Amino acid sequence: MLWTIDYGPWTFHYFRTMQFDYLIAGQGIAGTMLSHRLLQEGQRVLVIDAYKPNSASRIAAGVINPVSGRRFEMAWMYEQLYPFAKQTYRQLEQLLGVPVFKERDIWMALPSEQLRTAFNNKTTQGLAQQYTHPANAALMEPWLYQPYGAAIVKGATVLLHHLLPAWRHYLAEKQLLRDEQLDLAQLQHTAAGVQYKDVQARAIIFCEGAQIIHNPWFKHIPFLLNKGEVLKVHIPGLHTENILKKSITLVPQEQEVFWAGSTFVWDYVDEAPTTEKRLFLEESLQQLLKVPYTVLEQQAGIRPSGKDRRPIMGLHPQYPALGLFNGLGTKGCSLAPYMAHLLTQHLLQGVPLLPEADIKRYFNR
Repeated sequence: MLWTIDYGPWTFHYFRTMQFDYLIAGQGIAGTMLSHRLLQEGQRVLVIDAYKPNSASRIAAGVINPVSGRRFEMAWMYEQLYPFAKQTYRQLEQLLGVPVFKERDIWMALPSEQLRTAFNNKTTQGLAQQYTHPANAALMEPWLYQPYGAAIVKGATVLLHHLLPAWRHYLAEKQLLRDEQLDLAQLQHTAAGVQYKDVQARAIIFCEGAQIIHNPWFKHIPFLLNKGEVLKVHIPGLHTENILKKSITLVPQEQEVFWAGSTFVWDYVDEAPTTEKRLFLEESLQQLLKVPYTVLEQQAGIRPSGKDRRPIMGLHPQYPALGLFNGLGTKGCSLAPYMAHLLTQHLLQGVPLLPEADIKRYFNR
């Protein structure tokens, strides 16, 4: 930082190097949760992030769902992840003064007899039965096509459109945010720490989402980037706090306005929304809704994930001042709080990471 002192007829300029414990590159859900956790532990943190309205975290619906896929399997580690996530998001509500977390039922309009049977088989035994129960399909009959009935899954949403800007404002007020794109050419690192422009720290943790593919120190990790597109739609007269799900997911945003998505493709030309996927999403809406709707907006973003669909986190084994927290995928809102807690314990106390999430699994290969 440039400092200026006026002394009589002379003006002196000098640079002061600012000291932090950790730099965090990126302020999506991963960077938000990690910076929050490190600050809770009394660490000095600087977040470096250029605002991008179509980042994966900013266009996501923030759904937390205890079951996964068409087989309705229990989500990985859900019994540990969900209580920790709920507590963390409630703490952030108190700190930031905005609504962040809302428990909701996921109303599933079952799309076929086969999936109705699969749901009934999976959710009447084991952990899944704690989070599911049959639905009275007649309650949504005026609104939804549901010839095979419906079921309810107990889920939640993280209100990312409140959380991310509120946390950004909090960081900025405390001078813990640099609103700029990280310039890797100006980042120097040794075993003892890193220096970025006028800032020094023990380490930098990259939480950059899809930007990680441009990072030379982690380029051999096989991140899989995929593009997702979503709509914001107005459905006059539809008032519900439930998430509605069939081949498409509808998440309440505000009065009669819903997030509708999302698509998933590996091959894409750029990050822009496409006519093809808008038509696909609208076709899915028409298979779910009996009532008219209006499309208000279309968005698209790029999401990173690992091949094994597990988080990728930890310090580079060759360059210990460089770390990574990425690959949270579609379960990011349930994973991020607990994984940020584990990574913080690892950084500060040397507690081993979960083998399934440890970055070393890629280096050991």
